[in-house]
Amino acid sequence: MKVGFIGLGAMGSAMASNLIAAGHAVSVWNRSPAACEPLGSLGARIASTPQRAAQGEVLCSMLANDQAVREVILQSGLLDAMDRGTVHVNHATISVALAQELTVEHARRGLDYVAAPVFGRPDMAAAATLNILAAGKPAALEKVRPLLQAMGSRVWPMGGAPERASVVKIAGNFMLAAAIESMAEATVLTRAYGISAADFLEVMTSTLFASPAYQGYGKLIAEQRFKPAGFTVALGFKDVGLAQAAGEAAQVPLPFASVLRDNFLEALAGGEEDLDWSALAKVAARRARLDERDVPEDSARA
Repeated sequence: MKVGFIGLGAMGSAMASNLIAAGHAVSVWNRSPAACEPLGSLGARIASTPQRAAQGEVLCSMLANDQAVREVILQSGLLDAMDRGTVHVNHATISVALAQELTVEHARRGLDYVAAPVFGRPDMAAAATLNILAAGKPAALEKVRPLLQAMGSRVWPMGGAPERASVVKIAGNFMLAAAIESMAEATVLTRAYGISAADFLEVMTSTLFASPAYQGYGKLIAEQRFKPAGFTVALGFKDVGLAQAAGEAAQVPLPFASVLRDNFLEALAGGEEDLDWSALAKVAARRARLDERDVPEDSARA
C-alpha cells in the first residue's frame, strides 16, 4: 500500500519502520528533516513537504499535541492537497474537541478520518507490539487494518465516531498517571520507614499489582531511572489536561485529575519536563523531604 507518515519522533519513527518492513511503499516527512534520514536508508521516500507525503492511499500521522496537529493537518493546506477517498490515520493523543473537528473537516473534503491512538512506549513501537485503538467508518477501518496490524500486536475497534478512540486513550493515560502517582506516594511512605523502594515495589508488582504498567513503571521508580524518557512529564501534564477538558465537556467530575495536574506542574516548575513521567516519584520524595532525613534504607534481603 502507498502510505505517507508524518511525525517521526521516537514513536513515529519506529511505527513507520515497521510499515516499511511489512512491504508498504512509505513516504515520510518531519519538521526536523534529519529524523527522516534513518528511514530513508530503510527504503522510505523522503518528502519535502507534508503535502507530498500525503499523495498516497493512506496518510498516518504521529504528532505531539493539539497544536502540532492543528498546524500541520488543518492550517497547512494539507487536507486540501489530498485526493478524495484518502484515509488519514491519526495516532496522536489529542483532545476530544479536536478529534470532532478533524472528523468534520475531513468529511467536508471527501476524506476519511480514523483515530488510532496507541498504548505503548517506544520499545513496544519498535517491536510492533503496540495496542492500537481504532475508530472511524467501517470501510476506512477495514482499509487501514493491515497497516495497524503491522504496527501493533492487537487492534481494538472503538466504533464509528473517531472521538471514541481519543477519549479511551485519554482515559487510559489518566489511569496510568494515577497508578504512577499512587506508587510514588506509597513508595515514599515505605522509604520513610527504612524499606527500600526496590523491596516494596517487588512485593506489590508480584502480588496485588502484577501487571505490565505497575511492573514497568515500578521498576523505573525503584531504580530512579527517569532518563531517557519513554513518555515525558510534559506529555503527562498535557494528557491530564485533556482528561480535564473531556470531563468538563461531559460534566464528569475528575477530582484526582486536579491532584495529578498540580504534581506534574510542580515537576515542570522544577525543570523536569523532559524526564519520564514516572518522575512524579521525585515530586513525592521532595514533598516528604526524604533527602533531609537520616533514615537507613537497607534491603530486607541484603
